[in-house]
Amino acid sequence: MLEIKNVYKTFNPGTINEKKALNGLDLTLNNGDFVTVIGGNGAGKSTMLNMIAGVYPVDSGSIIIDGEDVTRLPEHKRAKYLGRVFQDPMMGTAADMWIEENMALASRRGQRRGLKWAINKSEREDFKKMLSELDLGLEDRLSAKVGLLSGGQRQALTLLMAVMKKPKLLLLDEHTAALD
Repeated sequence: MLEIKNVYKTFNPGTINEKKALNGLDLTLNNGDFVTVIGGNGAGKSTMLNMIAGVYPVDSGSIIIDGEDVTRLPEHKRAKYLGRVFQDPMMGTAADMWIEENMALASRRGQRRGLKWAINKSEREDFKKMLSELDLGLEDRLSAKVGLLSGGQRQALTLLMAVMKKPKLLLLDEHTAALD
């Protein structure tokens, strides 16, 4: 499902600020595995997640998701495999877009998007149903801008959006920090 093979990452190589973040990392996860990565500040936890997601390129080694070598794929091409929630609730949503617009984007992750109406009646009803299960009253605020939500509401929405497409891999980086 996920294989990380001999991955190295150094920031600012050859300078006084050189920092070896990952040094020969190997990790294999199978379908259904639930893994918690524990380490101090600067240990490389977020760097590892960012490399899996394609935010940072690897210096050497490989990353394989669901049998496909994604090592050289850009972040947007890896999106079809991944759901992601960041520690900062402001990072998983678009503040100036409505709740339903954010959910529509999440529901189309990994797909080609042509020109058509963004949200149809059936999708809107599905979004309401999903939001009602959060029990935060968001199902009646589909046309509210996400930037008006509390940090906890926004993080709950981000988590919902991350799992809407049933990703192969869910990357959670201190995701409960903003929740009650």
